[in-house]
Amino acid sequence: MQIYQTLILGVVQGLTEFLPISSSAHLNVFPWIFNWEPLSEGMDVALHIGTLLALVIFFFKDWIKLVKGGFEQVIQKKKSTEGRMFWYLVIATIPAGIASLILDKIAGKIIGDDINIQMAIIGVTLIIMGIILYVVDRKSKKDTDYEHISLKQAILIGISQALAAAFPGVSRSGITMTVARALKVDRESAAKFSFMLAMPITLAAVVFDLTSFRFDLALILGILASFIVGVIVIKFLLDYLKKGSFKIFAIYRVIIGIIILTLFFVRG
Repeated sequence: MQIYQTLILGVVQGLTEFLPISSSAHLNVFPWIFNWEPLSEGMDVALHIGTLLALVIFFFKDWIKLVKGGFEQVIQKKKSTEGRMFWYLVIATIPAGIASLILDKIAGKIIGDDINIQMAIIGVTLIIMGIILYVVDRKSKKDTDYEHISLKQAILIGISQALAAAFPGVSRSGITMTVARALKVDRESAAKFSFMLAMPITLAAVVFDLTSFRFDLALILGILASFIVGVIVIKFLLDYLKKGSFKIFAIYRVIIGIIILTLFFVRG
């Protein structure tokens, strides 16, 4: 893959990983539309390393407090919001990780390697999830903030991540934010909790596929691009959702889904 292509995909990964519009869909759609070499497993890992680093840097202080609170709750029996949220994240991640591995294997066997079939599925899921995101966000109340998310809410939001592994185009951040809103979590808190959940499961996925990763200039530039853009997008979304809604992202999903399906039928 050419360096300029890697840079473009790095920017695409940074832009789409944290917005509820599906990074996996965009990373597959770009090479398909422009007839580039398909995204390799190693490149996919590299781009996710970049956005993982963005999460680590942006939420570094939060995770220090969470880990400290979590261990203090076990060792010193000292209860705190940070300690409670740490263990909620741990509990929510374990079943999500197991379910993701199972559904990913099942989906891989059903969908196969046919890129055209994958594009058709991506187009459909982008549209369906866009509509669901819009309806849920519009009708749901905002009764719960980040600090008061319950264990039940955390587990349900966490498990929902598995759907993103099973159906390309669903979007991990999209499904977790949608479920959080359905559970009456406010928009900014839904996004933050989605980001916090993303760190452990993304780290596990990166480590699991690390054998396919090989360092070269293109990969390094891809990592840097996805990292820099990722940090900017995290800040943007958290600020935007203080007053804005998910409507614009839902509309975008539907439009992109229609474009993909149109290209799918035109190309035959």
